[in-house]
Amino acid sequence: MEKLDVRRTAGTGDTTILQLQGPLTMATLFDFQSAVRQPDLKNLILDLTGVPYIDSAGLGVILSAWAHSQRTGSKFAVAGVSDRVRVLLDVTKVDSMLPQFATAEEADQSFKGAAASS
Repeated sequence: MEKLDVRRTAGTGDTTILQLQGPLTMATLFDFQSAVRQPDLKNLILDLTGVPYIDSAGLGVILSAWAHSQRTGSKFAVAGVSDRVRVLLDVTKVDSMLPQFATAEEADQSFKGAAASS
């Protein structure tokens, strides 16, 4: 059976990094869903370095988290997108909506820079 591990780490300031390990699919999305629904999350980076593939349900949960960030005025980014996941984002045209970075550290630095320019 597939398994998704979600590890929460602190970024700079009030940024949270969720490091995912495993496929993000209908069968594994419940732990991820629970993690992104925590009330203390403000600025969120999803580190997808360890995610080999995502199905439509997994993509829906990511988009839900992104939409929540848009409604609340918080920052959101994905990092470490594999080639296989990038194809899904490209085909669904989601790649133009989601801020993407090569690493979680780069995303975290961009959040810090955005806060300084605000």
